[in-house]
Formats: sequence, C-alpha cells, structure tokens
Amino acid sequence: MTSYLDRLNLRPFEKRLVVGVAAVLFVVFNAWFVFPHFSDLAQAREHKADALRKLQRWQVEVDQMAKYRATIASLIGEGADVPPEEQQNQFAHAIQAQQAQSGVNVTSTSRPTTRTDDFFVQLAETIQVQSAEPQLVDFLYSLGAGKSMIRVRGLTLRPDPPRQQLLASVTLEARYQKSPPKKPATAAPAASPASSVAKAR
Repeated sequence: MTSYLDRLNLRPFEKRLVVGVAAVLFVVFNAWFVFPHFSDLAQAREHKADALRKLQRWQVEVDQMAKYRATIASLIGEGADVPPEEQQNQFAHAIQAQQAQSGVNVTSTSRPTTRTDDFFVQLAETIQVQSAEPQLVDFLYSLGAGKSMIRVRGLTLRPDPPRQQLLASVTLEARYQKSPPKKPATAAPAASPASSVAKAR
C-alpha cells in the first residue's frame, strides 16, 4: 500500500487522507453487504430442520399408503355399484322388505331427496312407523346390518294414544357409489378421398 502511494507522488497528508477514505469505504461496504448476512447460516440451519421435520411427517403418511389403499378398497366393496336408474327402486325395496320381515307398520313415507358429491349419491327418506318396541328395534338394526348401504340418520319416538305401541319418525339415508363418467365413443376415422376413388375403380 505504501509503495503504491509512493508511486502516486502524494504528500504525507494526502497519503493519510487516501488511507482514511479507503478505511471508511471498507467499513461501509462491510456494513452494507457483509454484516446483514451474518444470520444467514442460522436461518439456513433452521430451514433445514423444518424441512427434515416435514419430510418425517410425510414419510409417516407414505408408509401408511398400503393401509389407505386397503381401506379404500373395502369402502368401494361395501358401496356396491348400483345403476342410477335403480338406486331409488333398490332403496325403497330394501325398506319394504325389512318392514315385512320385522313386522312393523309404515304409515306414511316422504318423497326421497337426492344429494351428490364427487364420489357418492345420497338418498334420504323420512318414514312414519308404528310398532311395538322389539319389532322397531329389529327393523332399525337390520336395516344397517351387514353390508347394507342404509343408515338411520334421525329418529323421533313417542307413544301412540293407547300407549301400547311406539310411533316413530325415522329418517333413512343410503349412499351409493357414483358411477364414473362414460368415455365418449371415438368416431371411426373418415376415409380419405384417395381411398374413396380407389374403391370406386
């Protein structure tokens, strides 16, 4: 540094001024570009730790993929694929069949309502039932037993006027697997004009 300043033919005061300006610029550049990045290493380590924790959580879920697939397969097996035009008929037939088997008296039924989502079609219907307690319990239990898709969503009970039987308002719900959309039929490729002329000959 001194030899370089000597070649500039500077006087001692000028040399001290140049060195002072260089020192100030060095401090300013460090404060501007270097000091703000002192915490970068700690932040990088913290980001790495967060990424490792996320990776561990995701790996736990990935390890359970086989279990999830088995659960999905069992749910699909329970929700039998019923054609849309047969869903209401099957719903009503299942209720009537269980009514006859359990010996309950269905006095009235509401109009079925339908709701759909991405995977299921949900049918709901409210029926008014009059029966003794054992028959009503058997009717409600048997409707949802086994692989039946019918469940009791709501139930209101009260005794009939002679207080010998029960009057029940039962809201039943059935969920049917939604049929996947049918792929449009691919049209046969149109014959080229050259082939049509060849066939005409």
